[in-house]
Amino acid sequence: MQSEILMAAPAIELRGVNKWYGTFQALKNIDLVIEAGEKVVICGPSGSGKSTVVRCINKLEPHDSGTLQVFGQTVTNDPRSYSNLQGEVGMVFQQFNLFPHLSVLDNLTLGPMKARGLTRSEAEKRARHYLERVRIPDQADKRPSQLSGGQQQRVAIARALCMEPKILLFDEPTSALDPEMISEVLDVMSELAQDGMTMIVVTHEMGFARRVADKMVFMDGGEIIEQGAPEHFFTAPSSQRCQTFLSQILQH
Repeated sequence: MQSEILMAAPAIELRGVNKWYGTFQALKNIDLVIEAGEKVVICGPSGSGKSTVVRCINKLEPHDSGTLQVFGQTVTNDPRSYSNLQGEVGMVFQQFNLFPHLSVLDNLTLGPMKARGLTRSEAEKRARHYLERVRIPDQADKRPSQLSGGQQQRVAIARALCMEPKILLFDEPTSALDPEMISEVLDVMSELAQDGMTMIVVTHEMGFARRVADKMVFMDGGEIIEQGAPEHFFTAPSSQRCQTFLSQILQH
């Protein structure tokens, strides 16, 4: 019965979500529904609130009002409300956040062993599988400092996958990378999208968004200004703010 509820409910649903930092309102009445298997790209200028949305979904930030549901279960700021969903939502950050003193393999096995109760051999088998998945199986024994930025970000994606989440959140995953390394990370993300992973991606990579997104979301000033299918979003955005943003970003 529980699994049927998870399948029937949207993967993520935000209704009237607000977030404040002191007197600054970072999110203003956010309404967003993301179905299981849907790929959503959130874009907008710096400071628009897009990263705050994904951080609230993953409970790295508490939301101040409104409702947040993950697979039909209401998530509050009480850690207990999120504990049974924690493994369902994975996150890939702008900075790779790998443990520098551990090998790649140890970075990947730590979470499944501690949080999922896997044995070392089980965790290692899973880690090697996902290193293969992100195309760097030969990097398992290296330290993060021995890898390129693109390789480190692919390790970070593999680490998230090792927890076998149902939803993956990406917070500007390529913005810290040199230009020549961006495509190798986006290629891996595109393959995950083709495999049916539910994904929310905060990014300015509009080529990737056109290829992968089922839904585009444009934010400005803490609000969702526009959302819709990519074909309409890119060719005929209805808001002037979105038109201006796209004209600026697509020039680069």
